[in-house]
Amino acid sequence: MTSVYSANSAVTFDELLAHLKSLPVPLLPPAKPLDTSLSDKIASLYLHPALEALLHLLNHDLPSAHFLVRHMQSDPAFEAMYLHGILHRIEGDFNNTRAWYYDVYNSEPFERVWGKATEDETAEVEKKKDDGETKMPPQKAARDFVDSLEKLSKGQGDRDALAKESRREFDSVLDWCTNKFGTGKHTDASKAWVQPSQEISQKGQDMVTGNDGFRKF
Repeated sequence: MTSVYSANSAVTFDELLAHLKSLPVPLLPPAKPLDTSLSDKIASLYLHPALEALLHLLNHDLPSAHFLVRHMQSDPAFEAMYLHGILHRIEGDFNNTRAWYYDVYNSEPFERVWGKATEDETAEVEKKKDDGETKMPPQKAARDFVDSLEKLSKGQGDRDALAKESRREFDSVLDWCTNKFGTGKHTDASKAWVQPSQEISQKGQDMVTGNDGFRKF
């Protein structure tokens, strides 16, 4: 898909990023984007779609981010799959977050944030998965973070500490994406699209039919 926006953006990437970083970091479900004027400005930069999705997430604009990441839900688009997990944690869908985090737990962007999983951590999580529990990342720090956010959504926990951890996660993934893709123009986003795996395709069909719950957007 080629973007419909003009290739001449009225704002630079650095200016836009500085503004986004001045906004509250995404943590718990937002009602709407923090700054609705930014959606078009972000799109007009013609960034790689994973990086564009990340900027939309920083603006708490989940629909715009979801439109992009749902086209990159399989290997080798691990960074977009990771962002999909982050999107779900912002909307409060923590089991989906755990599942997406599990799917990318041994990828470079995820390990940059949470470190490499140990053999014991991996064995523990695989046993739980075999026993029918929800998929979750082996890295204990990542699991604890999602668990703590789920508790915070119920009014328990240290919001400031978790906001700092959320900022650390975003900053790390942002650095990784800018280093990999750069901030130059990607005028044809379809070049980054990835054919979904059979598992992802079935999950999407289940959401459409109601067998796996309906998407909010």
